Amino acid sequence: MTMLFADDERSLQEIMKLELPLMGHRVTVCPDGLTAAAALEKENFDCILVDLDMPGMSGIDVIAKAKDLCPSTEAIVLTGKGTVDTAIAALRHGAFDYLTKPCTMVELEALLKRVQNKRELTNKYYALVHRLKNIEGTPKLIGDTPGMKQVQTMITKVAPTDSTVLILGETGTGKELVARAVHENSTRAGKPFVAVNCGALPETLIESELFGHAKGSFTGADDHRTGLFEVAAGGTIFLDEIGELPKSMQAKLLRVLESREIRRVGENKTVTVDVRVVCATHRNLEEMVAEEEFREDLMYRINTFEIHLPSLRERIDDIPQLAGHLLRRFRPSGKAFDHELTDGAVQALKAHVWPGNVRELANVIEHATILCDAGPIDTEHLPQHFNRRQLNAGAKAQLGPMTLRELEMEAIHQSLDRHDGNKPKAAEELGISLKTLYNKLNQNSGLEKTA
Repeated sequence: MTMLFADDERSLQEIMKLELPLMGHRVTVCPDGLTAAAALEKENFDCILVDLDMPGMSGIDVIAKAKDLCPSTEAIVLTGKGTVDTAIAALRHGAFDYLTKPCTMVELEALLKRVQNKRELTNKYYALVHRLKNIEGTPKLIGDTPGMKQVQTMITKVAPTDSTVLILGETGTGKELVARAVHENSTRAGKPFVAVNCGALPETLIESELFGHAKGSFTGADDHRTGLFEVAAGGTIFLDEIGELPKSMQAKLLRVLESREIRRVGENKTVTVDVRVVCATHRNLEEMVAEEEFREDLMYRINTFEIHLPSLRERIDDIPQLAGHLLRRFRPSGKAFDHELTDGAVQALKAHVWPGNVRELANVIEHATILCDAGPIDTEHLPQHFNRRQLNAGAKAQLGPMTLRELEMEAIHQSLDRHDGNKPKAAEELGISLKTLYNKLNQNSGLEKTA
């Protein structure tokens, strides 16, 4: 590490000039506080080692200046007093730890190793945060149609508050992106954003995943587990597809939302959590309440502020802008495109029904970027099954308008086609549980037999 040592004892100065480089550190030695302060003005140090009592400026003042100039600088205090009050004063002013003089080089080396380990862990943490931000990207809502402008206005108004938000929209419209935008524009932006797909959690483990459990609380609970509500403490938890929660969990979630307290599985004590809740669903909660599939009191509790996200077919004019954004995201490095999409490709995209919404558009554009070697993307670069769906859509359009159930089944069958009949993958893409997918397929099969 790059170190600064400040002490008015000449013998200690000479020792540190010799010993610290032998430990692998580069050191600047100062005889008093004022000299140390001047050195801090010229250079940033990884760690400073200072005596508390020095002429001109105390060690506490030197630490304060170092922290002001470079907050990541760690500080160790040397004191001949060794009192508890001295240690507390040093720690309150940002010192990492303190040593009582006289100390051995072994003690000092061990303490410097701890400082170095902390700095390495801090650097790894910031590197991981940077990588995660690159992977997730900045929540950017693409589109200038009236529907999207309304969504952006709603986000701007509700984000600074702590109100619970319910995002409604079809599968694949980008509900999680809206939830992230709410979080990033709130006062909690620097805290965790935790997304949970309620439909993907096994019913037997939902409570443990959300609220945590104590060791030995059930078979397989070999260790203590922190729940996702605690993980999101201070930030936002996004409960996607909340309509898929079992009735038993709906009651427990309602209690948490009202009390802001959770109880881990296997424990009696409650834990207070400060977390903002954002929910989303593609289902009609009022119909679910009428069919006694969803608690009415929970629906009113999560529906403090509603944001309706339009489907892609309701914002066709946004498709060129969306396609261009996705093209730049999926374009392999080194591939240059003079123009992004031909007029024919744009027209083909705008003519499609898009039952899978933006998620389906992303799949189509990713396929096209792989197939297209250079130049603008044309209709020939669109997926074959996409072209087949275009023909099917045209044929159905001639037969007349489709019901909501028919549109839903069309989206399910197209997802199954994309995944070669793999139902778990199709359910994941559609944002529904596997059980819900089977129920819808069975319902449709029953209707066809009746017909």
